[in-house]
Amino acid sequence: QVQLVESGGGLVQAGGSLRLSCAPSGRTFSSYAMGWFRQAPGKEREFVAAIRWGDGRTYYTDPVKGRFTISRDNAKNTVHLQMNSLKPEDTAVYYCAATRSFSRMTKAYEYEYWGQGTQVTVSS
Repeated sequence: QVQLVESGGGLVQAGGSLRLSCAPSGRTFSSYAMGWFRQAPGKEREFVAAIRWGDGRTYYTDPVKGRFTISRDNAKNTVHLQMNSLKPEDTAVYYCAATRSFSRMTKAYEYEYWGQGTQVTVSS
């Protein structure tokens, strides 16, 4: 059974930092890209960042460039999203997901597997 388990969400003040983690299991993900999406109340789920597990190439949406960093730990089979300089508009449920569609990594419908989500709240 494939599972993606997220952790690391919480409440932080504006300007603070959080690190999210995603631990996939149940199959080999070396040929996948791992992505992070977020969904705020009343809004559509949006792409945040992705990393290709094989070569480590990364992708970001413009609002988080320079503030968020996605990385992978091959030894621990874990993907991280380091979030710095957080803003109230970053408040959302953050989801980890996996896709084999490298050409459309920003599209939620291309992702095969999803985690349950972790809440990130940034207070002003």
